[in-house]
Amino acid sequence: MMIINVKKQFFWTKIQKNLFVLLAVLAFAACSKKEPLQIASFQTLTGWGYTISNDNKILIKQSIIPVISEVKSFESEEDALKVANLVAEKLSQNISPSVTKNDLILLKIKL
Repeated sequence: MMIINVKKQFFWTKIQKNLFVLLAVLAFAACSKKEPLQIASFQTLTGWGYTISNDNKILIKQSIIPVISEVKSFESEEDALKVANLVAEKLSQNISPSVTKNDLILLKIKL
């Protein structure tokens, strides 16, 4: 009878350890799950800008076209959202969210 109790105790201890590991992995996966970034456009006095947010916290608010020498907003909401999508994609890939003049040309942004 003593041997059976030891085997049962060993069996349950092993299951509890495996269950703990499984729960820890699931909790880690749930916590590390990345929420997609949200993009939105907004009107400025002279055109359009965009915001990029995560979990209702604004990460980037861009009211002017970056990289050009003039201080001017995007001409259209579509242009603002094109650049916002590019920046959000760069952030998702953990690369610098900076925008180059070449990026603007490739996206056909009206300068």
